[in-house]
Amino acid sequence: MNKFLACLSLLLASIFSSHTTASNDLVPIESFSKDIEFAGVKISPDGKYLAVITRPEGKNVLMVLSTDTFKVSHAIRFPNNAQVGNYYWVNNERIVLAKEYIKGWKDHPEFHGELFGVNADGSRGKYLVGYQGEMQTGTRIKKATPILGTSYVLDPLIHDRRKMLILTYPWSASNEPHTIVYEVDIYSGKRKRVARSPSKMAGFLTDHDGNVRVAVSNDNYINQKIYTREKSGGEWQQLDLGELKYTDISLHAFDSTGASVYVTASENGEAKGLYKLNLESKKFELLHKEPQVSPKKVWVDEVSKELFAIENELGYPAYSFINNSHKSERLKALIQSLQGQQVQLVSSTEDGEKSIIFASSDTNPGSYYLYDAKKNSLRFLFATKSWIKPSEMAITKPVNYKARDGLTIYGYLTIPNNTDEKNLPLVVMPHGGPHGPRDWWGYESEAQLLASRGIAVLKVNFRGSGGFGRNFEHAGHKKWGAEIQYDIIDGVKYLIEQGTVNKDNICIMGASFGGYSALQSAILEPDMFQCAIGVVGVYDLPLMFEEGDISERDRGQRYLKSALGTDEALLKRFSPSYNIDKLKAPVLIVHGGQDERAPIEQAESLVAALKKENHPYIYELLEDEGHGFYKAEHRTRYYKQVLNFLDEHMTF
Repeated sequence: MNKFLACLSLLLASIFSSHTTASNDLVPIESFSKDIEFAGVKISPDGKYLAVITRPEGKNVLMVLSTDTFKVSHAIRFPNNAQVGNYYWVNNERIVLAKEYIKGWKDHPEFHGELFGVNADGSRGKYLVGYQGEMQTGTRIKKATPILGTSYVLDPLIHDRRKMLILTYPWSASNEPHTIVYEVDIYSGKRKRVARSPSKMAGFLTDHDGNVRVAVSNDNYINQKIYTREKSGGEWQQLDLGELKYTDISLHAFDSTGASVYVTASENGEAKGLYKLNLESKKFELLHKEPQVSPKKVWVDEVSKELFAIENELGYPAYSFINNSHKSERLKALIQSLQGQQVQLVSSTEDGEKSIIFASSDTNPGSYYLYDAKKNSLRFLFATKSWIKPSEMAITKPVNYKARDGLTIYGYLTIPNNTDEKNLPLVVMPHGGPHGPRDWWGYESEAQLLASRGIAVLKVNFRGSGGFGRNFEHAGHKKWGAEIQYDIIDGVKYLIEQGTVNKDNICIMGASFGGYSALQSAILEPDMFQCAIGVVGVYDLPLMFEEGDISERDRGQRYLKSALGTDEALLKRFSPSYNIDKLKAPVLIVHGGQDERAPIEQAESLVAALKKENHPYIYELLEDEGHGFYKAEHRTRYYKQVLNFLDEHMTF
């Protein structure tokens, strides 16, 4: 063991204890519903400052500290319902951050494209980008004018102390506009247009010098086109790829020569691989591909723009390395030392000597460390949830099984402590989406809450889930009410056959599409589930074409027609609201009155059907809430109600 590994091992032995027997005292519900303490730690390019997001009073505040003394230099907050969103160090002293708005009980804050700049010491605060802009009346000095669009930082241009690049989605009559790249002065907000996308909704890639040189876009969300242009700018030229048929193309980084770009793409609808595309020869070189799963993340250093690792996750998370860069070697050593932890190298200084490390696992919500290469030291910084004791949390194991038609399904089983993994009570927890999201290995509050009460939790990446290739995702199209649910049901049957769970002690719960699945699976297998819990769910599929924010957009209507089809008889056959007569399980329904994704009409449709059939149910309506659980007090209230409902219908 080299010196680096030996030092880390001694330190980490005192930080991460082995999984031990938990206390007989129940972990309080509030421990699982409380907001995180710290998140999003990033180090300034010169290493002088650390920035970290905290959540006093339930809103994000950005705190800037001295790396050496930990003394707070400045705290950045917004008034009323606004909070700090994502942020970037754009030079040694200055941060550009997004302004978000909290809206009720929503799964994520709203972002309207507003970007602010401020120095680490709190000076020179400035509204840089957004729809408000600045008044120009009475002066000839050009001020920052409004941008009627949603803007994101495309490239912080760390090596340019004055400028950054932003990507803007204009607010136009078209829901799918041509995107624009602007160069913005990070102190004044003055801007100039650098590029306009050659086709709708383009994504861009800058080279190591900050030149916008590659774009990927499409007009129909299926047939993607790659465009290139010279370093100096000019017109976009479509890259003729001949007979090559790649889809789901994402741009990641240029190589060190600037002649090739790293992209992830799918061939023939399979899981995505990492390719090196030579812009001159137009040849794709496959560098890495997992057989069943697309990369979880391609890691690119934000300062050097060096691609140094690919993170994959079919069961447990794992890395693949493309080259032997110093970043790759550093990450390999940290992974070896932080055994049992998923290690991520999230931020580094311009000289590469200091890095922010994030370590997490199924039992550890996550901790941040500062690694100093010169001192060969790892310094603890922050825990995301310091009150969570990993030794008291339940482990999560990958599982896989064959669905009834032979398709392999992957998922995760969280197992309560102090059990022999036999005859356990089980709650099945389908994820939302269904198309796009998937479940991952790692710490998850709801699963840990139930496991702390002695209940096993099964999560299933059913057909239609994202991350396994377009073929797998499209295999769930028009199969919401049947094959997707059979994948879930077959997972339960697999655990019953293994003797892991008690067939007479099973419930199902989920949110959004997971709420739909909770009801629909319980309808298809009425004797399997002792209860069902639907949260902000959709229960009336024909209604999705008429109500909600998906149906309001042309793209949303295309999605619904593709994912659900237009056969109304089939839609009703797949809708819980039309099939309550087949349901045996008592139901708990929780819904937000301001839900725009699954509007209140969805819950009202289900409640009316339950009443008509005189079926037992509890309905919790939160008038001023939306699509998700954003506030800690609401999560606590919900968790208590869930546990009371499960206690009434299960034994644990």
